[in-house]
Amino acid sequence: MKRRWWLFLLSLCCCHSWAMHSIADGEMGDDPIEAVFRVAVLANHGVTEAKQRWQPMMDYLSQRLPGNRFEVVPLNFTQMDQQLLDHRIQFIVTNPGQYLSLSNELPLSWLATMRSRKHNGATYAIGSTIIVRADSPIQTLNDMRGVSIVASDPQALGGYQAAVGLLNKRGIEASSFFGDIHFLGFPLEPLVYQVRDGSVDAAITPYCTLEEMVDGGLVKREDFRVINRQRPEGYDCDASTPLYPNWSFAASDLVPSPITQAVTQALFDLPADADAAIRADLMGWTAPVSQLAVIKLYNELQLHGGPPPLYDAARKWFRLHREPAIILLCIFFLAPLYHLWLEYKIRQKNEFLMATERQLKDKELQLERMQSAAIVGEIGAGLAHELNQPIAAITQYSEGALMALEKLDQQDLQHQQLQEVLTKIYNQSMRAGSVVHRIRGLLRRRRSGNSPLFILPLLQESLALFQRTIEQQQVALQLRQQGQEQALLGDSVGLSQVLVNLIKNAIDAMETSTEKQLLIRIDYQAFPSEREMQLQQPWLLLEIRDSGTGLTAPINQLMESFATTKEHGLGLGLAICREVMTEHQGLLQLENRLDRQGCRVRLWLPYQRN
Repeated sequence: MKRRWWLFLLSLCCCHSWAMHSIADGEMGDDPIEAVFRVAVLANHGVTEAKQRWQPMMDYLSQRLPGNRFEVVPLNFTQMDQQLLDHRIQFIVTNPGQYLSLSNELPLSWLATMRSRKHNGATYAIGSTIIVRADSPIQTLNDMRGVSIVASDPQALGGYQAAVGLLNKRGIEASSFFGDIHFLGFPLEPLVYQVRDGSVDAAITPYCTLEEMVDGGLVKREDFRVINRQRPEGYDCDASTPLYPNWSFAASDLVPSPITQAVTQALFDLPADADAAIRADLMGWTAPVSQLAVIKLYNELQLHGGPPPLYDAARKWFRLHREPAIILLCIFFLAPLYHLWLEYKIRQKNEFLMATERQLKDKELQLERMQSAAIVGEIGAGLAHELNQPIAAITQYSEGALMALEKLDQQDLQHQQLQEVLTKIYNQSMRAGSVVHRIRGLLRRRRSGNSPLFILPLLQESLALFQRTIEQQQVALQLRQQGQEQALLGDSVGLSQVLVNLIKNAIDAMETSTEKQLLIRIDYQAFPSEREMQLQQPWLLLEIRDSGTGLTAPINQLMESFATTKEHGLGLGLAICREVMTEHQGLLQLENRLDRQGCRVRLWLPYQRN
């Protein structure tokens, strides 16, 4: 304790000498070293509002005391206590309750009391206002037993302590009177919002908080009621408790006496119409007002406060039994940590085992699919080999028939119809041969040849295969185009397979639908991403929309081989489509429609492939 006082006196002497040298230098006309004084203010409406409110006052003091600069430091109760004890601030602007609390631990000089800009410059302007919703059943203080309530801080004179003093005078023990109380700290606006939104039953707010929020347009006055309402003559706000002296401007004894006297004189000289006074919402400063009312309130709170807090008793026991207390604290903290560490290790083991099990299942599924793919590959190779000869025979027969038909001189209608049928047979046999050739190429892992092509003829040929099905099922088909048709480089057989698979899937999905609509849209100047849009590299977009049942399984699952939702499907259609689009460096996107039930498929094809 003696050491602390020696340090305190040493810092006092250093600060006094330093400040006096600064003043002396200023009187001699030399450039003085600027002395900085930090003024802590209670930030009851938040840090930003506190700076805006009090910075002009600091600028005013800096002008009145040349060679010195005053800085505003918005703090809450706890921060102000700690920084004053650490000698990090030299002045405070706070309510008299905290001033009395701090003066018990450090010597403070009480310089002035604020005169409120409201209430005709009154110096008594601190109290509590208990508010509830206008439709609340709470009418009196006695009705508040067991209700939920919010307040700013247990150290707040107007935000809590004044209301507790009022309850004590009524013979009510505040600690057991309310059902649930929460301290929200600063700013004060959330206290009123909690009542407005019905989150709590009532709120203890500092005097005039409700009226200030009403004037600022934040809330409506008719939405609230004040419990134990009273308004002293000449005052502008409703209160629930008696009023106590206004905020005080106090200085630490570390501040040199000439600075303290100069600050006091500057505060007394502040005009009511000065910008600093207007921004600080005060009419000026006056000589310190007696704190007897606050002292009596604190004495009453101490008398009715019941037994000392539990943390005080724990702190005293800790001082008397330091070593056992340290051991108990170590056990108390280490035991949960050890328990958490065990749980963490057990959870790691469980996750590892579950991950291993999932990997085994995935490997087993992949093995089954590889076996199925091998079997299908063998079957496909055999079918492609066997079908190649009959398809070639059909091609030769149809071609020979066409040649023989051309040698006939007869040119009637029947002759033309026969020629048209044989031409179709020849074209389809050639197409079937190309498909078989492509299948054999896929089985041999050979890339198909690419050539310039137009997507619209491929689409029309694919739709022609389903013309009879579309007519039988009464499917409303719409084909729309946008932009100028352009050729792209691709494999016509592979893209035909993609279009046939997707159109067949759409028709199958609408088999049980009452309204069957198939919309196919081609956009020759589309951009699949912002990158292509910035590079001005358009793609071809072909979109197919149906009104069927939509996707009933995850997209990634449907894209895999042998994954199907059809009763008689093999699960190869979308897998082939994905492989063809990959070869074309394109994109295949599937998703359910948002405007109605059905599926939307989009094919993105680049015009120039890297």
